[in-house]
Amino acid sequence: MSSAYRLLVKDARQVVLICNDGEKFLTKNGMQNLCVIENGSVVIGRDGLIKAVGPAETIREQYPESSFDRVIDAAGMCVLPGLVDAHTHPVWAGDRVHEFAMKLAGATYMDVHRAGGGIHFTVEHTRAAGSPELLAALRGRLARMQRAGTTLVECKSGYGLELQAELKMLEVIEEAARTTPINISSTYCGAHAVPRGKTVAEATEDILQVQLPALKERMSAGTLSVHNIDVFCEEGVFDLRATRSILQAGKELGLDINFHGDELHPMNSAQLGAELGALAISHLEEVTDEGIAAMATTRTAAVLLPTTAYILRLPQPRARDMLDAGVIVALGSDFNPNAYCCSMPMVMHLACVNMRMSMPEALAAATINAAYALRRSHTHGSLEVGKHGDLLVLHATRWEHLIYQLGGHQELIRYVVVKGNVIVDNDNTMDL
Repeated sequence: MSSAYRLLVKDARQVVLICNDGEKFLTKNGMQNLCVIENGSVVIGRDGLIKAVGPAETIREQYPESSFDRVIDAAGMCVLPGLVDAHTHPVWAGDRVHEFAMKLAGATYMDVHRAGGGIHFTVEHTRAAGSPELLAALRGRLARMQRAGTTLVECKSGYGLELQAELKMLEVIEEAARTTPINISSTYCGAHAVPRGKTVAEATEDILQVQLPALKERMSAGTLSVHNIDVFCEEGVFDLRATRSILQAGKELGLDINFHGDELHPMNSAQLGAELGALAISHLEEVTDEGIAAMATTRTAAVLLPTTAYILRLPQPRARDMLDAGVIVALGSDFNPNAYCCSMPMVMHLACVNMRMSMPEALAAATINAAYALRRSHTHGSLEVGKHGDLLVLHATRWEHLIYQLGGHQELIRYVVVKGNVIVDNDNTMDL
């Protein structure tokens, strides 16, 4: 056994493992009964992986003469896995704060869209922006997410809607993945909207014949890493037929299907996703009973986005019905110019209050299940031996404070750790 390690987090009041038997996701009762160790410690090796987690006294006995590059005394504090944000749109230029006033005055999402705002406004500004500008903005947004406890995030393209702009966004995401500590799952979302001047059929043809072949070429050459494919399946955007053809083509490239469905209208997206073997479907405010049953059967994750329903005054996603049916429920912030929220603690709070999830359910949805939705639950989402040493240390005696305190994470999160390295050291925490 090695005698030198990267990090020891010792004597925590609580260590929330989430699960401890190699589970790749949790459903039903498993989400209600999280694995928590009272008075625990965590050891992370110099390879960034967890070497031990357990009662503090046991860890002391197992590592009596070991040296650690850093020791965090977590007495009176709580340790949790790093949070996972399973749905974001963080690469864009342009400011859409003016649209918030339109929405407050009663404009719907599609009203704004038809008035030339929404996605098309952002597309215009993102196409005009250079890669350095987009990268600087993305790094700033990722840093905000890290301070709020996110250590793994899904990042979409989708504000280019043509080959060169989409590639520019994906390359910016790739550069951020190489140069920032946060873990990133990259998603091609060229079917985020139908470009101005094109029909659905023309936009679909461009994606199938131009964009995806170029993506395949770069992925095969090893010059670009992309993990997922996304389509906005919605009335007035991409219908079921177009969605099916794009998602199937992406799957043939080796991309995981992870798409927007049943948000504004019941499109039967959930049934389509289940049929195609989708890894995850997001939104689902208008999902049907049949869609819920199909997702439960195929183990397709439901990525619910309470910030979007809140800001757009949409019906809340049917989290309780999904949970009761055995669907794998995950959470995401949907960070974008329309729903400007970087905080997974805020997302969990809204999930509990507005979607009637319990706090253990919300935490499982923002850790192990969100990691499952990104095909990362074998490496992320829980504190288990062999997984990445990504964790939070809370200045609180109970982990529930992270969800209970609305907007209080700035004073609660003492440390954020990625692969055993402290990436956020916040000395502004306050006693409860």
